[in-house]
Amino acid sequence: VNKVRAAAADMQMDKGYRMIFSGEAEDMKESFGYMAEALLLAVILVYFVLSAQFESFISPFAIMLSLPLSLVGMAGMLFLTGDTINIMSLIGLIMLMGLVTKNAILLVDFAQVLRSRGMERREAIITAGRTRLRPIMMTTVAMIFGMLPLALGLGKGAEFRAPMARAVIGGLITSTFLTLLVVPVMYSWLDDLANRLHRRWQKEDNS
Repeated sequence: VNKVRAAAADMQMDKGYRMIFSGEAEDMKESFGYMAEALLLAVILVYFVLSAQFESFISPFAIMLSLPLSLVGMAGMLFLTGDTINIMSLIGLIMLMGLVTKNAILLVDFAQVLRSRGMERREAIITAGRTRLRPIMMTTVAMIFGMLPLALGLGKGAEFRAPMARAVIGGLITSTFLTLLVVPVMYSWLDDLANRLHRRWQKEDNS
């Protein structure tokens, strides 16, 4: 489509004539639009669910930071396997929106439980990371091995669905390791931000 569009730019057509793309090109454009809407809706729903779970509008941002971290692995895996950004890989991206957040949820939720028991924030984050490392690795490895047959293209029609599994595997690998490093830092920063906002609102209420 891009090659045809580039060639059409050099064409001199008479007045009243124009060039449009139809058929598969039109269907592809429409499908990608629907996928973008589904992806946006998935992110919004994840945020609202996390806000209700943690009873905060700020804490979910620390967890949702794992979403862009998964894009690194997804893009890297598709590059290594020679796959393109197509409908199946975008479906894998939407799946990642729900899968990668579970690592950050395990980490942040346990840290908040420890803080509610009186533990200091830094110690709670370190203890949560050490304690939740095993379940995070077990669930991630289980999902990766579950996707391996599809990613290897085994079975009839598997080569069509393989980009979805490869995107999921790449996103899971990077998000798992980066989540353990980045999310605790983001959680601390957002907690400081929430405390500053809370103190400011208290001052305004008192005045």
